Amino acid sequence: MMQTISENRSFGGTQGVYSHASAACACDMTFAVFLPAEAAEGPVPVLWFLSGLTCTHENAMVKAGAQAWAAEQGIALVFPDTSPRGEGVANDEAFDLGQGAGFYVDATEAPWAGHFKMWTYVTDELPALLAANFPLDMERQAITGHSMGGHGALTLAMSLPGRFRSVSAFAPICHPTASDWGRKQFSAYLGANESTWAAHDATLLMQGQGFDGPVLIDTGTDDQFGNLLGTEHMAQAMAARRQEGQIRLQKGYDHSYFFISTFMEDHVAFHAEALYA
Repeated sequence: MMQTISENRSFGGTQGVYSHASAACACDMTFAVFLPAEAAEGPVPVLWFLSGLTCTHENAMVKAGAQAWAAEQGIALVFPDTSPRGEGVANDEAFDLGQGAGFYVDATEAPWAGHFKMWTYVTDELPALLAANFPLDMERQAITGHSMGGHGALTLAMSLPGRFRSVSAFAPICHPTASDWGRKQFSAYLGANESTWAAHDATLLMQGQGFDGPVLIDTGTDDQFGNLLGTEHMAQAMAARRQEGQIRLQKGYDHSYFFISTFMEDHVAFHAEALYA
């Protein structure tokens, strides 16, 4: 049963926040949906935004400035949470493990396996809930994300051929199996067998199969976490594969939502072109 937490008028449409009991994550999960005015007349295309470390559904909903551009294009926005939460859900003192740091994988190791099933949640459970409760055209989906969420957007897009028409990312973690933002979490969630990690590494997926649509990646030249992102590895993989897409290094920008909001219009327009093609 889905519960409505809030609904507010926004750019002619509605920004809502909702919760439900998740079977995948074995806890209550919260998510947000922006519906443009066109949704009153029938199903509209969908753009997912996967957030990064320490974030909830709320960060991008409030700070990315996406609703104005989505309203202009007649596109719905979906903002999932980044991990399971609540009493009894495993956590860690570090900001980059546990609650707020689900990494969009299905954990197989204790103490995480009982709740941390974010891959199943984002790819199966939440889409089914959305399709049943909102006027969304699930045949026209695109996906974007920031940092850890950029990692998730890229891996979902390449792992689910035909699901998403386009993928973009802001400062994504591109090569987690070769980064402290990846090796630490994959060891904890997936175990010591590194062969299981490859399915969640965007650079390795790009080398192996690529994406069946356009790709757009923006990263700031002053990103304070630049050495953890592996942007150069993704650039090499895309070039070697002749992947349709762009990696743009934006002069002077860092890892913050000031960076994201600056280029959000570009990303929404990029996805709109694919969604309405």
